[in-house]
Amino acid sequence: MLQTPSGGAGHGAAATDSGLMSIGTVLNALRDEFPDVTISKIRFLESEGLVEPRRTPAGYRKFSAHDVERLGQVLRMQRDHYLPLKVIREHLDAMERGEAVPLPVLGRQRDGESAPERAEQPTAVRIGRDELLAAAGIGDQELKEWESYGLVAPLSDGAYDAETVTVASLVVELGRFGIEPRHLRVMKAAADREAGLVDQVVAPLKRHRNPQTRAHAEARTKELAGLAVKLHAALVQTALGVRLP
Repeated sequence: MLQTPSGGAGHGAAATDSGLMSIGTVLNALRDEFPDVTISKIRFLESEGLVEPRRTPAGYRKFSAHDVERLGQVLRMQRDHYLPLKVIREHLDAMERGEAVPLPVLGRQRDGESAPERAEQPTAVRIGRDELLAAAGIGDQELKEWESYGLVAPLSDGAYDAETVTVASLVVELGRFGIEPRHLRVMKAAADREAGLVDQVVAPLKRHRNPQTRAHAEARTKELAGLAVKLHAALVQTALGVRLP
């Protein structure tokens, strides 16, 4: 459960109540449980109608404790149940109306039913091209440039996985320091090599006939990916002679 300051009220009014939080404070509150969340992701969820923070007369977002708790629920359902944002929004709205609704389950085999092997894996969260452009605050031409450098890539149906939003937001942030997308190809190449190493380790588990072993492969992949990211960050900091907070 997220620990949030007390306070907060309804949505949409002028933000004058004490206890309301800036988007930076919300980010810090969420990062304990969701270390990969970014300000761009929070803004994207707002644009999708998942949360409606108040606005100050100057236009700054102010979030209540309820807003932060709702964001936590959204991120948790994305992470644990692989639900699309539309389904999450409808589920949370129904709950806030006092309706007893079960949590939807997508792409999983029902008890007592046989299903194709592909149905055992949860359906990944995807976003459309227009959603990605809006979340990253970029134009179509910029996205095409990123794709040409391999920084982002659409799936076979033309959509993008949700993690692409994080990649896009980081490319934008680096661009503010004068680091252009073409400069990031070396990072993409390094990431591909690291991913190949992890995949080599878990490949025998992925090919196993036992569904539980294949599920274990997914958990092991996430664990190894997290360790690889931490090692990469430590190596970069060591090379630069800096220490991040």
